[in-house]
Amino acid sequence: MAERARRVVAVLGRGVVPAEAPLLRADDLGALRGDGVFETMHVRAGAPWLVEAHLARMARSAARLELPLPAAAALARLAAQACAAWPADVEGALRLVCTRGPETGGPPTTYALVSAVADAVRAARRAGLAVATASLGVAAAARGDAPWLLGGVKSLSYATNMATLRWAAGRGVDDVLWVSADGYALEGPTSTLVWADGGALCTVPAADTGVLPGCTARYLLDHAAGAGFAAAERMVRPAALAAADGVWLASSVRGLAEVRALDGAALPASRHTAALRDLLGFPAP
Repeated sequence: MAERARRVVAVLGRGVVPAEAPLLRADDLGALRGDGVFETMHVRAGAPWLVEAHLARMARSAARLELPLPAAAALARLAAQACAAWPADVEGALRLVCTRGPETGGPPTTYALVSAVADAVRAARRAGLAVATASLGVAAAARGDAPWLLGGVKSLSYATNMATLRWAAGRGVDDVLWVSADGYALEGPTSTLVWADGGALCTVPAADTGVLPGCTARYLLDHAAGAGFAAAERMVRPAALAAADGVWLASSVRGLAEVRALDGAALPASRHTAALRDLLGFPAP
């Protein structure tokens, strides 16, 4: 891949800058405390996919944090600037980041970063995932009554998410399905749970559980009729997923990855995976 395809950085108010240019002050609260929000988008044909849905979710996250977010039009222009400098024939991942800015006060730090999609991401699309369940430590409805737990917020505070994935890697699995203290499947550290139950394509209700509402999963359910499904939001226990017609983890850059093993038990390949992947328009694995 050409050097320019490896990473592109654009800063609000400055445009595209050298990828190695310093962006954050030492006292930026995004670095000190994870105080900020971000969105990750799939870049296809030189443009971010589902940008309006991602910007709307970013605005909701910022409102929950009482973070002064730049206008959606400015963020959309920033994303477009970064993607315009990325080769249109190279699949990419765009991260749009807004921190609270310096500890001493000042405007938010806002930038966009485009990088190449990792080989491991393509491998997950092709081969599927071995997934382990892990307790999130709260009841399914707890985060709705505790806004300080930031349920449904895509903040920069991702240490727990990354620690969970390292825990999974240490146990020889690819990903994790978080489970509530009362035994319900919730979401992955960086993904949304989707499963097929008879004629319905299902996901977990975000409003009731505090899971992050997935933009990719939402698009999939909104277009489920194209694959012969109705759309549904339901609660489910992990044991019930073994009888599903397919189980997937959906995310912005990976797209749809089929769960092929859950807690060591093999799950059969789903006949619906190809049709659902076609709905999302991701490259062939």
